[in-house]
Amino acid sequence: MIVDDAVVVRGLVSRWIGLEPDMQVVRVCKNGREALEQLDIANPDVVVLDIEMPELEGIATLKEMLIKRPRLPVIMASTLTKRGAEITLKALSMGATDCVPKPDIGNGAGSEEFRRTLIDKIRHLGGRRSAALSFARREIRATPLTHQALANDVKLRPFSKVMPKAILVGSSTGGPQALQVLVKGLAPIIDRVPVMIVQHMPPIFTATLAEHLGRLVGKPAREAINGEPLKAGMIYIAPGGKHLALIRRDHGVEVVIDDSAPIHFCKPAVDALFLSASNALDGRALCIVLTGMGSDGKKGSLAIADNGGNVIAQDEATSVIWGMPGSAAHAGACAAVLPIQEIGPKAVRIVSGDFS
Repeated sequence: MIVDDAVVVRGLVSRWIGLEPDMQVVRVCKNGREALEQLDIANPDVVVLDIEMPELEGIATLKEMLIKRPRLPVIMASTLTKRGAEITLKALSMGATDCVPKPDIGNGAGSEEFRRTLIDKIRHLGGRRSAALSFARREIRATPLTHQALANDVKLRPFSKVMPKAILVGSSTGGPQALQVLVKGLAPIIDRVPVMIVQHMPPIFTATLAEHLGRLVGKPAREAINGEPLKAGMIYIAPGGKHLALIRRDHGVEVVIDDSAPIHFCKPAVDALFLSASNALDGRALCIVLTGMGSDGKKGSLAIADNGGNVIAQDEATSVIWGMPGSAAHAGACAAVLPIQEIGPKAVRIVSGDFS
């Protein structure tokens, strides 16, 4: 289902989806009220929902949709503005599954990237409807995967008894919700170790995410700045559209903001941070791979683990999509695969010297 007040957007998105052999547009609506009236009749697998509409705007529509259909994956379509980013993050915290920035379709700028990103998200979420639930509206089971439970499916490494110099986090689809849970859990140790986060998000959105996480835990949080020293007590967020990396200098470890090509179609990419940290920190890092589609972070997780660091992946039960964490786990990079609510406390114990 497509819900947008702009006729051009409705037409373009409908046409794009119609060209995909495994997708079908079941209903096109021009406002939220119409979408709610048609929801049960159309029975969509995924909803693409605009934020600003007449009669009933996106946030109010989302709230009513999730009351009617708590398991329905909803992708918020937002303009690349500060206001759009703030409303989108509110929607994600309420239970929206993912977001996609709308370009200036009138002049064609960014339309192809928008098309590719949107189609990828619809395909992944539509194919995993029963699992595509946000943390704001799903029951999370405490089911950590042990060596015995994983059996031959995933081979876990023993925890390396190396004190991390930084906590590095990678996330994508479902990440903003997961990050809220994780950062709350990390709050007791943020003053002792820097936290660096790569969330697949566009510019403006990442700055707003940093502000939101900082307010959540009462700690400094912002987009990372090129050349600044890596220090404890700070949450660094990769700027949208740039890679975040680390480099070792004579005077210490510095942050690098890199404008090189996308990795795995992602910019920022988790692997850019993890791989650079393997060298800059001599592997002395705790890497955390959260929910997201694709395999970004797998290569870097292996590098960190092979160099003496530790990797924890979010488990499948609490992930919106178990692509990124699953790829790291199946590659043999992880020392643990845990529900999202257990990862922060585990990191606190590791930083406190408890590797059991």
